[in-house]
Amino acid sequence: MIQTDTDQPSRPARLPRAVVALGFVSMLMDFSTEMIQSLLPVYLVSAMGVSMATVGLIEGMAEATAAIVKIFSGALSDWIGRRKVLAVAGYGLAMLVKPLFPLAPTLHWIVGARFLDRVGKGIRGAPRDALVADHTPAAQRGAAYGLRQTLDTTGAFLGPLGAMLFIWLFAGNFRAVFWIACLPAVLCVAVLVLAVDEAPHKPGPRARFPLARAEMVRLGPVFWLITGVACLLTLARFSDAFLVLKARADGLPLALVPLALVGFNIVSALTSYPAGVLSDRLGRIGILVVSLPVLIVADLVLAYTSGYAGLAIGLALWGLHVGLTQGMLATIVADTAPAGLRGTAFGAYNLATGLALFAASALAGALWEVAGPQAAFLAGALAAAVGLAALLAAWRAVPEIGAAPTRDKG
Repeated sequence: MIQTDTDQPSRPARLPRAVVALGFVSMLMDFSTEMIQSLLPVYLVSAMGVSMATVGLIEGMAEATAAIVKIFSGALSDWIGRRKVLAVAGYGLAMLVKPLFPLAPTLHWIVGARFLDRVGKGIRGAPRDALVADHTPAAQRGAAYGLRQTLDTTGAFLGPLGAMLFIWLFAGNFRAVFWIACLPAVLCVAVLVLAVDEAPHKPGPRARFPLARAEMVRLGPVFWLITGVACLLTLARFSDAFLVLKARADGLPLALVPLALVGFNIVSALTSYPAGVLSDRLGRIGILVVSLPVLIVADLVLAYTSGYAGLAIGLALWGLHVGLTQGMLATIVADTAPAGLRGTAFGAYNLATGLALFAASALAGALWEVAGPQAAFLAGALAAAVGLAALLAAWRAVPEIGAAPTRDKG
């Protein structure tokens, strides 16, 4: 059953300040991370001689690491009843390891830096997402997660824009750009420490830690159903690094390669918040259903075209899909999880989808290496079609997961 645990007689005019601040925290860290990430695949392939399959493996392992850590940090935040301290620890670790990218003398250092950066993401992810739900009335959750996703994605396109500007200013000096990327990470931690408060504690049973089977059962069958469907959807969306490599394969000059991430992230940023607001009024699952054909078409365009026009259309459709899904899935997790287990729920959800992303990225890298980019994107289209069928079946079996949130009764 969808949880409505906050008593709210009318829709507030504004989202809570802490929710907005958390959105800017996400934006600043994504600005920093994507400034590095938009260039890192090309840096690994061109400067360090790494194969496409290895890039896929590195990206998959990095995201899987973040997902595994999230389940423990989320459960810990439920157990201690405090989420901000873990968010600060995670963002702080990511800030501290950013200088390792420009300092790295070998591939092993790059892999280590990427690993530690994702550990930081894992520590902060579930507590931060649970903190958004803790601060937000149920009838505004779609808007809250949509706003966070919009600001997060804004950072995701500002980062590549910055990378493109600085790689031009520094005449192709990757390490100089990586140093510049450290600055927004410092600002991110400052905003989190100064502008985000811990949410008031809500009465109810507190989670046990370490993770226990009883907590997993308490999450409920609807939560596990949507998590399973989300894993299928994640298999259709491998790492964004392959969009960068596709742009390079289509002949985009090195200085303009970050435009691949800029393009789809702008579309995603423009879509996420309106989609969240719409889901508060009309329901969640219908928007997800619409997003899957969009991804299928995006994959097909990227598979069968090689010019700039096809690349731009494919990236725009990919961004539209991301904008319709990322915040929506987080909202459904918040809707379905008990208040005292939100951290655990986000951790379990992110672990499952992170492992799916690892599998998808590793498979995409292997297919790219053996049969070229077309095979990778066609596999993504097939996975999206299977995910669409599973989503429709889940909606038919449990109609309430697609319903608009009701006013809270207390």
